[in-house]
Amino acid sequence: MDRIILIETSAAVCSTALVQDGRIVCSRLCEDARQQASLTAPMIKEMLDECGISARDCDAVCVSKGPGSYTGLRVGVSSAKGLCFGAGLPLLAVGTLDLLAAQAVDEGVIPQDCKFIVPLIDARRMEVYTAVFSPDGKRLDDVRSLIIEPGCFDAQLSQGAVLFIGDAVNKCREVLDSPNAYFHQCNPLAGSMLRPALEAYKEKRFEDIAYFEPFYLKQFITTVSKKKLF
Repeated sequence: MDRIILIETSAAVCSTALVQDGRIVCSRLCEDARQQASLTAPMIKEMLDECGISARDCDAVCVSKGPGSYTGLRVGVSSAKGLCFGAGLPLLAVGTLDLLAAQAVDEGVIPQDCKFIVPLIDARRMEVYTAVFSPDGKRLDDVRSLIIEPGCFDAQLSQGAVLFIGDAVNKCREVLDSPNAYFHQCNPLAGSMLRPALEAYKEKRFEDIAYFEPFYLKQFITTVSKKKLF
């Protein structure tokens, strides 16, 4: 009986799920924006209590590793590491773009004769984190940051139907509009890590708990406020 705790905090919302025997048996979702720091741990405890188990009864923890929100990713990875250290569990990690491609497959939102799935994660203004995936959720190129402008996905759109999925879809819809473009605005959800997490677990692709860091993609830059407080 394999049990894996799934944690997703890379976007505005946070979610958790519990895998047992290859299926999701329990989950939690908070749609209040930016509540990862205060709610992730309580949501995990609620799930474990509901199932009558403790973290030590689980076999691994899997976290969405990014790219995404700097703060959200830090919360998720810190929560996952805390569980792993405390309960002696191995750590798994799934790329957030891979998660969204799997979510498209799981939710059945892929259009007929789809050629590509293109997750779009908000990176502020008209910038996104993205990669191109096959219709079955396999990544075809490198994860990158991209300024959305006319023509940026013409190579894919010229070949047929393309599904754009993620939390940056609505802001990009007008620029990417095409007869072959399909759009699904959504946040990544922990439950969609089910298949990639199980694959990683079976292949023993465990992360180094002490040294693992989120995949930020871009360097975090702090700014000094111009407001005079005194």
